[in-house]
Amino acid sequence: MKINQYESTIIINAALEDDQIEALVTKVKDFIENHGGTMIDLDRWGRRRLAYQINKSKVGYYAVYRFTAPTELIAQLERLYRLDEQVIRFLTIQLNKFAVEYLDDMLSKRAQEPEPSAEGQGEPVVAADEVAAPKAADAEEKPAVE
Repeated sequence: MKINQYESTIIINAALEDDQIEALVTKVKDFIENHGGTMIDLDRWGRRRLAYQINKSKVGYYAVYRFTAPTELIAQLERLYRLDEQVIRFLTIQLNKFAVEYLDDMLSKRAQEPEPSAEGQGEPVVAADEVAAPKAADAEEKPAVE
C-alpha cells in the first residue's frame, strides 16, 4: 500500500446555508481521516465567482484539502464527491516532491506571520483630488509622430 500526498479541491453549491456548507466540508474531512488519510491542511477559500455558470450557478464555495493517503482512498473519495449533489466540481491531484516542498514552505511562513491588527486591515485611503486630478506631466500633449 503506497502512501502519497494529495490536494483535492471541491466547489460546493454556494446557495446552501453556511452551516450546511460547513457540515459538508467536515464530512469530507472526516471521510479522509476515517479511511486511512491524514489531513495536512484544510483551506477554506469561501464563496467565489465562477469563471462560467455551472448548473445555473454563478457562485461556488471553494475548499482545498491537502492530505496524505493510500492510493485506494482517492477512488472512494471521488465516488463520495460524485454521489453528493451539492458538490458541483472537484479535482484531486497527486503532489510531486517539488509541490510538497513549496507547500511546506508556505505553511511554515504562514505560521510565522503575526496576526494582522484591526487597524491595519483594508486598503489605503486615497484623497479624492489625487484620483480626479491628472498630474501636470500627464496633461501635456505630446507631438504627433510624422
